[in-house]
Amino acid sequence: MKENQQAKAYWRENLKYLIVLLSIWFLVSYGAGILFKDQLNAIKLGGFKLGFWFAQQGSIYVFVILIFVYVRLMNKLDKKYGYDK
Repeated sequence: MKENQQAKAYWRENLKYLIVLLSIWFLVSYGAGILFKDQLNAIKLGGFKLGFWFAQQGSIYVFVILIFVYVRLMNKLDKKYGYDK
């Protein structure tokens, strides 16, 4: 019974991480690339408007960074629950 509770706690924490990280990605890709593009276009980055940059490349960079963050979080979570063996 204890293993079942431990597995449920592990997945609950895993889903929490997923929801937070995917929400960040959604805000960056949809929010910065579409909703706030007019405000961001007032700023230039490398000769391009920042809203355009987020829509074309920024969300991809953020997604790749979030993958590495997720791997690190999951490694810590695996150690915490003893699944790192």
